[in-house]
Amino acid sequence: MTTADKKMKPMQMDSMYMGSTPERVYAFSDGVFAIIITIMVLELKSPRAASFSALGELWPTWLSYGVSYAFIAVVWMNHHYLLKYAKAATLRLMWANFAHLFSVSLIPFFTDWLAETRLMPVPVMMYAFVFLLANITYLWLVWELLCDETDRAVPVRVRRLLHVRSFITISLFAGAMVVAFWFPLIAFAMICSCLILYLRPELRTKNLMLK
Repeated sequence: MTTADKKMKPMQMDSMYMGSTPERVYAFSDGVFAIIITIMVLELKSPRAASFSALGELWPTWLSYGVSYAFIAVVWMNHHYLLKYAKAATLRLMWANFAHLFSVSLIPFFTDWLAETRLMPVPVMMYAFVFLLANITYLWLVWELLCDETDRAVPVRVRRLLHVRSFITISLFAGAMVVAFWFPLIAFAMICSCLILYLRPELRTKNLMLK
């Protein structure tokens, strides 16, 4: 096999998927998100006594569950927004999507750990790490979907805003990992603050698309 043949082989492998439609990627991803939420619900524990005080003692469980549920909802909305730009299920897109789903699938495990330890430093630090990983893999999806063959369909300003927002939240999650060792509650608040930046996949996309 010549050097030219070796260089052509990866291109040929990726081109095999160019004719594939992304519907299976949508369906599989939605199924994974549904399973993740189901696992989190099953991890919820009932109070030990029939009283409001017993219910209040489980505040770390309700807090961690509520935040994680909100994050998964936000991740799904942004994932749905990105995948609408997918014109083909390329090999690189599928690996990027699998990596993103893997990071999100870790949320139930660390949510339960966070609740069981009542927001201790190391669990909060690892909780921030999971969302840091989810954000990095999300940025990978942005590169694959908006900065390749579909980049002409998306205005430069939209792509720039997506990148800036991702880097800001990555910095916040990384900072929360450090702060968690001394001030876990402040670190948890930093994690929650990142929700605000992702509540809407993109601001004024239609107006920007017309420019």
